[in-house]
Amino acid sequence: MTAVAPGPSVLHHPRLMAGIVAVSFFMQALDGTIIATSLPAMAADFRTDVVDLNVGFTAYLLAMAVCIPPAGWLADRLGARNVFLGAIVLFTLSSLACALAEGLWSFVAARVAQGVGGALMTPVGRQIVLRNTPKSELVNAIALITWPALIAPVVGPVLGGWITTHAGWRWNFLLNLPIGALGATLTMRFLVGGEREKARPFDGLGFLLTAGALALVLIGLELLSQEAGRRMAGLVVLGLAVGWLAMRHLRRAPHPLVDLRVLSTQTFALASLSTGTAARMVINATPFLLPLLFQVGMGLSAVETGSLMLVYFLGNLAMKAATTRTLRHLGFRTLLVINGILASGAVAAFALVDASTPRPLLLALLFGAGLTRSMQFTALNTITFADIEPAMRSAATTFSSMTQQLSVLLAVAMAALTIRLSVLARTGTADAAAILPDFHAALAMMGGVGILVSLRFLTLPRDAGAEVSGRGPASLRAAESKPLG
Repeated sequence: MTAVAPGPSVLHHPRLMAGIVAVSFFMQALDGTIIATSLPAMAADFRTDVVDLNVGFTAYLLAMAVCIPPAGWLADRLGARNVFLGAIVLFTLSSLACALAEGLWSFVAARVAQGVGGALMTPVGRQIVLRNTPKSELVNAIALITWPALIAPVVGPVLGGWITTHAGWRWNFLLNLPIGALGATLTMRFLVGGEREKARPFDGLGFLLTAGALALVLIGLELLSQEAGRRMAGLVVLGLAVGWLAMRHLRRAPHPLVDLRVLSTQTFALASLSTGTAARMVINATPFLLPLLFQVGMGLSAVETGSLMLVYFLGNLAMKAATTRTLRHLGFRTLLVINGILASGAVAAFALVDASTPRPLLLALLFGAGLTRSMQFTALNTITFADIEPAMRSAATTFSSMTQQLSVLLAVAMAALTIRLSVLARTGTADAAAILPDFHAALAMMGGVGILVSLRFLTLPRDAGAEVSGRGPASLRAAESKPLG
């Protein structure tokens, strides 16, 4: 793809660059949540069963799994901006193909193309932001590109239900067309990062092992979250075994697909591996569990549930303005521990909510949970890249994208598994319908895990990410105007 000269002033406006990337991220994140309420209508049009539509979601996950690992290599080879623009165009056109699909298999083919576009869009978009953002602006930039992942799971189902009811399910996909066109136009006009870096050989074996491991784990977790897939845990185990082989190969290969030396950076390793994945699991579980609590557990209508989730959404938005000041005052370590305990405690507190809970108290809890969730997500995603050296940014964004994709499915799988175990303990059979205590059990479990994980951030140095938070020495902050790349 031929590079188009970007506007000359974008480097001086990192928030503009992050905002452009966020537009495309929002399109992808919204697409993943908005169509859940459309499945019955889609199944009726395709003359198939709702369960059969899962093949479309599985195909999307497989495409993501295959294409995330080589994203960094492609960005270095072809230019990050060129790959990002191509991903936006591919995702947008495949959304149109989804909307025009007349049968199940044409829909599946379009979802595969969407998965390819989405897999390239996320890590490469992050790489562009990291490469061109001064450390003094990194918190604000990361806050901008993470809000789609916070907001889309909250507003997507409500918006999707409304669109499906009043306009038809195809408009859920057509909604991506103006968003994608805007993202592509802004990318061509303003984004930098079209330069190609020194080419390195393609690690074919590393690609096969990494993509295979990610595919097995993602599909296994997706099946585990469904009642019919409880016996598919073997896929996850097999995926972990292949993942071990992939890690072993990547550590020894002369030109690895993903350079694991990035894990020698303490802040990145902590925020991307077990601790960060578990923390993100708790963050991602609440948009899945709360609607179930309200609708299935408490018997509220879809409209009432949507109204309550809107308060949660407002809490997520309200914290954005205070994120930078709070980080500067507390630093990453203190904030991740204290706010992590508060955010996880709010999740656990929903285990005490029932139909008799005073509505003002429930609204306050939802708003507070949204505030702390937003703060934790932004701080965690910022510390992930705070100390990454320029040479490692490609590996960092690719590796982080893989673990973050895992955390989303892990959240749903673990929440669903906890609900099913609670049903089994309560009734003696896992096939009985879940009721309020079962959702309470899942929320309490997630909150407890979150509190324990938050304490792990005490292992961070006191000055972790000091240059980024603004708590570092003046001599360091004087150099913050230099971009990360």
